[in-house]
Amino acid sequence: MPLTVGTDAPAFTVKDTNGNTVSLSDFAGKTVVLYFYPKDDTPGCTKQACSFRDAQEQYQGKDIVILGVSADDEASHQAFTQKYNLNFPLLADTDKTLISAYDVDGGGYAKRVTYVIDPNGKIIHVDASVNTATHASDVLQQLGL
Repeated sequence: MPLTVGTDAPAFTVKDTNGNTVSLSDFAGKTVVLYFYPKDDTPGCTKQACSFRDAQEQYQGKDIVILGVSADDEASHQAFTQKYNLNFPLLADTDKTLISAYDVDGGGYAKRVTYVIDPNGKIIHVDASVNTATHASDVLQQLGL
């Protein structure tokens, strides 16, 4: 069962697509869209990632950070990012620390769940029924943007 609205978002530190260390605290003061997905370069996951890529202009200037998370490693994330020209970081949760902390373990992969975390680190929205094709605009609508 995913974490609930009003919960403090679990802190994390992991590597991103380019091997940079990324922590939730890096984004203090910003809204974070932390979306978990099962696997790089699969049909639904590609639609979901591309929906965020294509909506990036709508997110710009609003202090919103998009972070995709799966159990795939950095090399897989790099190939996925290059193939689809993704314009936001993917987090490599190879040991499933985030997947476990955010309670989205699907048995070896991440369940498709999105958390929106407010600038103070509180979860303000949880989406466990993601429409992969329209997810980015659905999140904007949920945020009232």
